[in-house]
Amino acid sequence: MKFGIDRLISEPALRRPLAGQRLALLAHPASVTADLTHSLDALAALPDLNLTAAFGPQHGLRGDKQDNMMESPDFTDPAHGIPVFSLYGEVRRPTDAMMASFDVLLVDLQDLGCRIYTFITTLRYVLEAAAAHGKAVWILDRPNPAGRPVEGLTLREDWESFVGAGAMPMRHGLTMGEMARWFVATLKLDVDCQVIPMTGWQPNAAPGYGWPIGERSWVNPSPNAPNLSMARAYAGTVMLEGTTLSEGRGTTRPLEVFGAPDLDAAALLRDMHALAPQWLQGCRLRECWFEPTFHKHAGTQCHGVQIHVDDGAYQHDRFQPWRLQALAFKAVLRQRADYPLWRDFAYEYEYDRLAIDLINGSPLLRGWVEDASATPADLEAITAPDEAAWREARVPFLLY
Repeated sequence: MKFGIDRLISEPALRRPLAGQRLALLAHPASVTADLTHSLDALAALPDLNLTAAFGPQHGLRGDKQDNMMESPDFTDPAHGIPVFSLYGEVRRPTDAMMASFDVLLVDLQDLGCRIYTFITTLRYVLEAAAAHGKAVWILDRPNPAGRPVEGLTLREDWESFVGAGAMPMRHGLTMGEMARWFVATLKLDVDCQVIPMTGWQPNAAPGYGWPIGERSWVNPSPNAPNLSMARAYAGTVMLEGTTLSEGRGTTRPLEVFGAPDLDAAALLRDMHALAPQWLQGCRLRECWFEPTFHKHAGTQCHGVQIHVDDGAYQHDRFQPWRLQALAFKAVLRQRADYPLWRDFAYEYEYDRLAIDLINGSPLLRGWVEDASATPADLEAITAPDEAAWREARVPFLLY
């Protein structure tokens, strides 16, 4: 198969409309070609293209800022002598001066298929800016490593944020090219937006179910996205960022494990299986211990759970990471009603709303967790209609 960047490089006919245009590239460390050349270097090597600027999203174009709310500066690329503008520094949206530096913006970002992953928010912001400034945007499409399944509550009105770019569920099942098409239509943007699609992508094919295992190397799109297992679990484990439980930052398995020094993981697993065994299918859950070297509970041994989605037990269409993690929260409060589960702190520059609510796009998930009388069927009753509606709504924008 070929990603969008590889097609643009290998098929001169695709590049002809770019002749004479000033080009900018929005990319990050995982923006690489099939031979692992960074996209900025690969494009700059083409004599028929004129790169005049580049942009980096959260965590930066080349480097890796380790945590959230760690900003990247603007700089001049030492190899190519062009300005590199940070869209996670002094600004989140491109300024007028930034927009004046190019005619066509090429977007080559590896996503994880989860609403909270901020690259799709940056995609929305650059599309809106391009519409306002009469610029064109080309999406060089890449796989959604989490595949096509849909899961989670839809973000509610007035809950948009940097971790919630639009009314979609947590696990949306779109590629970046498809997401761009959805943004253009739903936001009614008057913008020249084109997608260079992949060839040969099979999101329903084993064993990758979205990621071409054995064909492409995995490069971290962000520092704590080290492998396919993390990408599969992320639509659930990302909610841990809004809790006092460790999500494994500071370990070698970030966002695949969760735990805390005062957690009884064995009892937690028993309660989860008793409450909703149907939400725990398609994976293996293993009691474990870990000691983060930084971040939450740094230097303290945590008792927790690892989610395993890399062996024969993995079933792509039955694995439900969002429900699994919600169930874990429910079990924590079932064991101890006064457990200080929710983390009250500034999250992605939001100071007045709980992080767990920003992550979920409303207080609905937290309300279900906190309500001792609420059952798994109650959460299913409000979530399943959202998921069904999204599956239907996304159909016109699918490219594969």
